[in-house]
Amino acid sequence: MKKISWGILSTAKIAREKVIPAMQASAYCDIRAIASRNEDQAKAAAAALNIPVVYGSYEALLTDASIEAVYIPLPNHLHVPWALKALQAGKHVLCEKPIALSAAEAAQLQQASRQTPHLLIMEAFMYRFHPQWVQAKKWVQDGKLGIPRTIHSFFSYYNTDPNNIRNQKDIGGGGLMDIGCYCISLSRFIFNEEPLRAMGRVDYDAVMGTDTLSSGMLDFKSGTSTFTCSTQLMPYQRVNILGTEGRVEIEIPFNAPPKASTRIWLHTKNGTEEMVFEPVDQYTIQGDLFSQAILNKTTAPTPLEDAVNNMKVIEAVFESAKSGTWQTI
Repeated sequence: MKKISWGILSTAKIAREKVIPAMQASAYCDIRAIASRNEDQAKAAAAALNIPVVYGSYEALLTDASIEAVYIPLPNHLHVPWALKALQAGKHVLCEKPIALSAAEAAQLQQASRQTPHLLIMEAFMYRFHPQWVQAKKWVQDGKLGIPRTIHSFFSYYNTDPNNIRNQKDIGGGGLMDIGCYCISLSRFIFNEEPLRAMGRVDYDAVMGTDTLSSGMLDFKSGTSTFTCSTQLMPYQRVNILGTEGRVEIEIPFNAPPKASTRIWLHTKNGTEEMVFEPVDQYTIQGDLFSQAILNKTTAPTPLEDAVNNMKVIEAVFESAKSGTWQTI
């Protein structure tokens, strides 16, 4: 079976602990190389994860002709610069979310990607590929909820470490960029359309300057989506999708555990239907689907335009919070 040869740009925690092991367990991904600006860190990660090739710079990995695709788990401010360099080096790109620091920067990447249409590039919103989300969307599409009208989502964790990249404002830290992006993404995914306007309310950390509590309302032609995300609250996550005849509830919507089952419920006037999903790793599924798209010369599972549009909504929520009024998107 043909596999895609992958290189990893950075020894980031999410790569070492989640994405790389998941992709190594996949059917279509061959993790061949890892790079770090600190070669010792790259060697340590490679030894721990049994990756055969090590590079002491990102540039060196990109010159490796045997590498077909790269995964980029770098801090947010480095996503677009290195995605651009990867495309220029002839590599397919899977880049962590959020794709950019602004909609304009995301659009710049989109424009550049049009110069290399044979190369795939995708924002890594892995949650969409988990069977629980595939089923939730199917219920919506099959009319199990009647007419879907509103979505509510919540995502929080507690982290006040100023050295953590999620708490560094100048490199794209903050709750809305880190986890609020999921709440925005899923509402667009379920409604299958773009919101017309957004309203936001944002609290900032007095010292770090990052947003720590953000709430938003998105106005779609089909209905509304409301959400709250926080980096300084008790960890919790939940999604509810409500229609005229039913409700879908997703227990662990975002970081579904790879070694434990997950549950979603369909609530209607006829009662409650619980669906339990056996353990799967959504990062494995994502890696396989992207690799298969490369092998089959098809489009990416999620087009880059989706990433640009998600950034537009994130920006609109921030702008609305500043102005105190609805922001047209």
